[in-house]
This record gives sequence, C-alpha cells and structure tokens, in this order.
Amino acid sequence: MRKNTALRAAAAGCAVLLATSACSSQRGDDEGGSAADGACEGQQTTGITEDSIKLGGVYPLSGPASAYGTISKGIGAYFDHVNAEEGGIDGRTVEFVVRDDGYQPPKAVEETRRLVEKEKVFAVFQTLGTPSTAAVRDYLNKRKVPQPFVATGASLWGTSDEHPWTIGWQPNYISEARVYAAYLKKEKPDAKVAVLYQNDDFGKELLGGFRKAVEGSGITVVAKESYEVTDPSVAAQMGNLARSGADVLLNVTTPKFGSQALAADAKNPEWDPLHIVNNVSASTSVIKPVGFENVQGIVSATYFKDPADPQWKDDPEMQRYRAALKKYAPDADPSVQFNAYGWAAAASMHRALEAMECPTREGLRDAVRNLDDVEVKMLLPGVTLATGPEDGFPIETMQLMRVEGERWQVFGEPVDTRAEFGPVTE
Repeated sequence: MRKNTALRAAAAGCAVLLATSACSSQRGDDEGGSAADGACEGQQTTGITEDSIKLGGVYPLSGPASAYGTISKGIGAYFDHVNAEEGGIDGRTVEFVVRDDGYQPPKAVEETRRLVEKEKVFAVFQTLGTPSTAAVRDYLNKRKVPQPFVATGASLWGTSDEHPWTIGWQPNYISEARVYAAYLKKEKPDAKVAVLYQNDDFGKELLGGFRKAVEGSGITVVAKESYEVTDPSVAAQMGNLARSGADVLLNVTTPKFGSQALAADAKNPEWDPLHIVNNVSASTSVIKPVGFENVQGIVSATYFKDPADPQWKDDPEMQRYRAALKKYAPDADPSVQFNAYGWAAAASMHRALEAMECPTREGLRDAVRNLDDVEVKMLLPGVTLATGPEDGFPIETMQLMRVEGERWQVFGEPVDTRAEFGPVTE
C-alpha cells in the first residue's frame, strides 16, 4: 500500500467534519435496505430498486477549477439519453444528483455527506480532484459506499488496499508522465526540462513520475516552479522558468493556470520550448482563448475521442453524443473535451452497473475491480477498461497528440503503459 503523507493531511484537515457522520454509522448496511435472498443476501441496496438507481457526483461548479464543472453535463446528458432512449440500465432509470464543492475539500465532505445521508445515493460517482477525493474516501469506505471512477489520476486510487470502495478511471498521473518521458527520450534525448506544477498531490505526483521515468537518461529537470490554486496568476513562475534555459516546458496544471501558462509562453518571443501540457488541461476550452496560432505544436496525451477532431465526425458514438447534448444539455458545447470525458465516464459506469452480479453496493464494488477488457465506444480504439486483483487502474493506455490548426491531432501508436513500463505500485 502506498503511504502518502500529503493525502493523509488533506483528509485530516476534514477530520472534524467527518467524525460526526463516521461515528453515526458503524453498520455495513448504511441507512438503507439489504438484499434478502441467494448469494446477495445481506448486501446493501440503498439507492437501488427494481426500477431506479440514484447516483451522486461532486464537482467544482464554482471556484478556481470550475472549468471542470461541465463534465457533469456530459454525464447528465448520457444518463438522460439512456433513460429516454434505452429504458435505463437493466430497466432501471438513473437519477444523477450533482453537488458543488468549489474545489474545496471541506465543502466536498459536506456535500458528500448530504448525498449519502440525505439523498441516500447508491454510489458517489466521479468525485473530482485529488484533494476532494482524499478528503472523503475514508468516510465513504467506512460506510461501505462505492466511490467508483473518481475524476483524478492519483495513483493512490489504484494501489491502496485499505480503500476497496474507491477506484479511479482515467490513466494515473505516473503513467501519463511515463508517456511524456518516453516521447522525449526518442525526440529530445538531451532535453532540459522546466516544470510548472500545482502544489498539491496532483502536481507533485506527475512531476515525481516524470523525474523517475527519465532517470538514467540524458534528460534533466533544470527548473521547477509551483503555484497554489488560490494564486491569481502564474506569470511570475513562468518568468522564472523562461530564464532557466530549458528547451522543454512540462505544464502540470488545472485549466485556469494551464491557459495562463500557454499565454505567457506565447508572449515571450525569447523562449520557445517544446510545450507539453498535461491531459487535464488539454481541452480546447483551455487553448482556444490563447489563440490557436499561439499554441501550434504543443503536445499532450489522450485516451478518448476528441469531439473537435473531424476524423470522428461520422463515428456513431460521437453522433449519439452530439445529439444527446443538444437535447439534454443545450448549454454545453459538444466540441469541449470535458463534456466528452463526462460522456465516456458515464458510459463506463453503465458497463460496470451492467456487470454487477448482485444489484447491490457490494456488487458494484466488485464489478469495477473485475473489468475484462470492456469496450466503451467513446474511448480511443485500442483503449479498454481492464482491472483485476493486482490491477486497480481501469485505463492504462494513452496516445500522444499535438495541436495542428484548430484541433488536436493524435500521432504515433497507442502506448499501453502497463505493458511498456510495468505496473504502477506506489
């Protein structure tokens, strides 16, 4: 099991909020019912009936990471479409309840408690952000409430054996860092890298994964600058990095700061590094305000289909996605990747719910940890969901992409990071 002091500190900061609710429920069956017959006897059925499933999600609909809030629109549109057009999931209508935490862990605790104790959801699906997820996972695991497919790539969600009710979805940050390291080893084997990173577990883990992946090569990290999510700007950090003499910039940021870093890079004619931006800030909503002419050639990595890429124009799943967003989330721009991310995550949840041997919380907990190369149509060809007893990471394949014209263009071959680099174990 991976030990992470910073994550424990994030959770400890919310201990007072957690204590009351955690102590109020020591029963495994929570405040709902339980399955009464067969192999499922005694398992929890809170939030699920023969006709319905109630899911909750916590997102930063406000605050410094509010750009991610639109993910919930993609998810909502998916479930609304499935309810209306397909009769729900296994005949059950899905209700998706969204709460706003403003990207603040204490608020995430408050909203998660509301979802579990008042809304009585079946599962808390897609908690967004490493700090918020860390703050609530002890509470959810103590109450035995599934926390599937959290929207954060921290490796802890796939390596902690003390939290079986929590699991990630997207490629973890260490695996993503390995993809960039492998690319530089081939294209710029003597690269001097400057790194801008968010000063939390998200930023530190991707940076740490990158540094470990380039050990023994000619690639060196010559400068690094961090920022806080409460900072108004990263202009000063970018100025310091520009003076480092680096020929590569690794941009490990959330959307607001990713856009600022791209703009600062574009405004500095004396510094022209190869700019690599991490996946969570690779949306067109991040790069478009900077001007496409100013971001040509920047590199990132992805694992799901880009709705702005014309190669998917006639793709049946992309057409279904666009039609559903137009009907059920008309204020959501279908070309924004965050909406497609939400759709893909919801489709993954659909497959996991279908795979439950028991229609119970325990059934979902087990299903998400026993996915056997499950296909999800919004993921890139060659990318499937696969987990098992020794693998808690559903997606471990990514493909590089770069900005060409007014869109991202994938290049090279998909990289199965587990096969290429071995499992992530810490």
